[in-house]
Amino acid sequence: MSKPVIAIVGRPNVGKSTLFNKLIGERRAIVEDTPGVTRDRIYGETEWRGKTFIVIDTGGIEPKSDDVILSQMRTQAEIAIDSADVIIFLCDVHAGLVADDREIAMMLKRSGKPIVPAVNKCDKVGDLPMEYYEFFEFGFDTDPVALSSIHGSGTGDLLDAVMAVMPDQEEEEDEDGGVKVAVIGKPNAGKSSLVNRIVGEKRLIVSNIPGTTRDAIDTVVNNKYGSFTFIDTAGIRRSAKIKDAVEHYSVLRAHTAVERADVCLIMIDAGEGITEQDEKIAGIAHEAGRASIIVVNKWDSIEDKDNSTVNKFNEKIRIALSYMPYAPIMYVSALTGQRVSNLFEQINYVYGQSVMRVSTGMLNDVLRDAVTRVQPPTDKGRRLKIYYMTQVSVAPPTFVIFCNNAELFHFSYQRYIENCLRDTFGFKGTPIKLVIREKGEDEE
Repeated sequence: MSKPVIAIVGRPNVGKSTLFNKLIGERRAIVEDTPGVTRDRIYGETEWRGKTFIVIDTGGIEPKSDDVILSQMRTQAEIAIDSADVIIFLCDVHAGLVADDREIAMMLKRSGKPIVPAVNKCDKVGDLPMEYYEFFEFGFDTDPVALSSIHGSGTGDLLDAVMAVMPDQEEEEDEDGGVKVAVIGKPNAGKSSLVNRIVGEKRLIVSNIPGTTRDAIDTVVNNKYGSFTFIDTAGIRRSAKIKDAVEHYSVLRAHTAVERADVCLIMIDAGEGITEQDEKIAGIAHEAGRASIIVVNKWDSIEDKDNSTVNKFNEKIRIALSYMPYAPIMYVSALTGQRVSNLFEQINYVYGQSVMRVSTGMLNDVLRDAVTRVQPPTDKGRRLKIYYMTQVSVAPPTFVIFCNNAELFHFSYQRYIENCLRDTFGFKGTPIKLVIREKGEDEE
């Protein structure tokens, strides 16, 4: 089940980013962005009372401004509102209730989403300033929460209020949907076209199930290869004015889709080549530990192809996505259907690799052979001793290795061990996670 999404919206300079930083930093949740996410930190995660939330930061809304930059910020906020389960409407107690606050309040009411009004900059201890009470005029179902985003006071009350209005999320029935496949990528990479091609070609739609994210439709497909649930993350129109906002929020939408998936299809537009945005989105699947296939779409649009064309494109992908050399690359055309049917076998294969288990005995045979061929590193006369390895989970395959000194277990030697595991057992299409644990020699 995907994490609920909270969007923080309001006028410029009311303290949205400060509140955002306080929420994601104070709870000691994930305070670093998914690899490659833009430096303005569009989203992060926070935890409260055992529940993890995605928090979206937005630019300030100027309802009546014709300024191009402010218009883009307003569009960003509108996309965030569309993506959110709950909206925090932040106001400034020092400025009091102004006309723009009223305009934004009306826009939020039209969204139909649960709204938690919050009044920021209530920094003084003691009685609340009289200006705070002006914000009851909004008439939301939830009373305004007084807080100080700088000091962090009131943020607990704010999250309690958010949890009180958070819509219930139903558990998904894994047994009916088969392998869950997230189709992720930039806008216009061909995500919806691919899903439509799969559905139209096979004509085996079982049902259209509303996804847990606002912009996703789950399509269940049964065929000779098995049962699959395709999670399409399309839904944002792209235009020149909102290009940046769209690309930023495509990262958020990929993030929520990946959490629900077993396998990710990372769509790349052959005509554009691999871009920085592709790297960001692929990084989400990698960090989440999902089995992945890199799908180069619109291959039919490339003219004058020869035997070297694929090799050159492969090389560019491997350089840009050097952190996921395990992911197979497939070339398709969603428009013509070329090689689309081949995806099913590959999906089943990488999914099988991601849930494969290896016995401890076999693992330690590989480990002994690896250590014999390449001696563990030393530092100042002390040598790394590796005792044994065992697999503790799947999706991704996760292995715990016990040694005498975790600091000596350098990244390069971990990569060597990972490569030995791949050479022996495959694990194609899936990340591998190694967890290093220290075990004293007297504990052997």
